[in-house]
Amino acid sequence: MTEAYVKQDIQNGIATIEFFHPEQNSLPANLLSKLTETITNAGIDNTVKVIVLKSGGDRTFCAGASLKELVQINDIDSGKAFFSGFANVINAMRKCPKFIIGRIQGKAVGGGVGIAAAADYCMATQYASIKLSEFTIGIGPFVVSPAIERKIGLSALSQMTINAAQFFEASWAREKGLYAVVYENSNLLDEAILTLAENIRNYNPEAMLEAKKMFWNGTDYWDVLLAERAAISGKLVLSDFTKETLKKFK
Repeated sequence: MTEAYVKQDIQNGIATIEFFHPEQNSLPANLLSKLTETITNAGIDNTVKVIVLKSGGDRTFCAGASLKELVQINDIDSGKAFFSGFANVINAMRKCPKFIIGRIQGKAVGGGVGIAAAADYCMATQYASIKLSEFTIGIGPFVVSPAIERKIGLSALSQMTINAAQFFEASWAREKGLYAVVYENSNLLDEAILTLAENIRNYNPEAMLEAKKMFWNGTDYWDVLLAERAAISGKLVLSDFTKETLKKFK
């Protein structure tokens, strides 16, 4: 696979939304926009009863934001727009009236951890370690941190944020509540996801909607909050410190 994509497949009420990018499933703005649109549309599609969110390939789940786009930011507005991409995906997942199962087959970094945290039920392999690497390039996990803190708590979030060079094992992520279950390999993971999705598709859609409201209670202000956080990151990426750090990625 060499071409980036976001695609959806609907089978028997189960919508599988898959994204892929040849650079370790990093997400540039156009893929984030397409992912937001696809999740939103699946949420209002009456033929869809449950959503499985996954990435292509068998290694990295998501390497976070596209560094190629990051180094090209030259003004505050484009910086805010860039970081709003992950904000929009998280808000689409939050507002979606269907349960979203996250399939995390490999490492998740930065925004990838945010997407995993925004899933309603996340399942992973033992290779799905996580890292918030933002401080290593001069910014911080400001946009994704509300979703991550909601799942694993402030203490675990602060550990990951401060120790930005370290990958935290999948077992640690499970202990903290990010992953519901961790499997030995992708085959076992996929079997378990299919079983769960087949059960969920038989749930009362009205009950599922009310449960989503319950799970995400108190987050109605996130449209504004995440936009504010995107502006912070957009400003920081223009700082001399970050610009100097990013030179090595050009």
